[in-house]
Amino acid sequence: MADTSHITREARVRTALLLAAGTGTRLQPLTLDAPKCLTEVGGIPILERLINNLRVQGFRRLIVVIGYLGGCIQEFLGQRTGDMRVDYVLNPDYRITNNIYSLWLARQQIHEPFLLIESDLVFEACMLDNMLQPDKMAISRILPWMNGTTVELGSQGRVTAFRRRGDMDTTAHQYKSVNLYSLSIPTWNKIEKRLHRYIVKGRLDEYYEVVFSEMVADRTLSFDAVFFDANRWYEIDTLTDLLEAEAMFTPLRSIDRRSLRDLGPAANLA
Repeated sequence: MADTSHITREARVRTALLLAAGTGTRLQPLTLDAPKCLTEVGGIPILERLINNLRVQGFRRLIVVIGYLGGCIQEFLGQRTGDMRVDYVLNPDYRITNNIYSLWLARQQIHEPFLLIESDLVFEACMLDNMLQPDKMAISRILPWMNGTTVELGSQGRVTAFRRRGDMDTTAHQYKSVNLYSLSIPTWNKIEKRLHRYIVKGRLDEYYEVVFSEMVADRTLSFDAVFFDANRWYEIDTLTDLLEAEAMFTPLRSIDRRSLRDLGPAANLA
């Protein structure tokens, strides 16, 4: 575990914002009657792993944007967050909007530096050690399974550019975004203003990374990169992802691959 003794108690990020409004259609049929974040990896729901990681790191507050089957998330968290304060934000338009709108809706709940996190990530608690100060971005070496947003780094370990989804490149200067950010209040204030431009134009189906990309490009936003071990985290979007995450996080457990294959063509398994 990294040495975080130099981070003062006051400087640590203690609030997390979790975006969990989506329908998780690519994980069907598992998500037909449960939100994506309650999918189990190695017998443990994704959300439970996230909560445990936050509690280990001393987080005191959790803001959750809910939408699809949000009541299931509220019921689940009601029994597992201990003394962590939990506040909910409802995205009633979760079926026709993207995460940019969920992030925008959470703005009135944001009063302190926070960790922005997607609800489909599985990783170990110690990997947050270097994310406990604001204005950090988790990135990873690119592996074949990865897709989505990538970034480029400058000589000082700062993110210099975002690359759109689909432009995956395994060059030494390009890395996968883990979709995990720590944000200071000054940084959030700038992001909120830029988000507003998109919202008033009705661009509610965008990813918030579009805003981050634009702001990094015009140098109004800056992130220090924090490397996540590519073999110790997973982003679960599909049943294939779930199968691989099971193998990663339960290496000593016999995995019944047939049980996932039996779910049908949606599994898209090799």
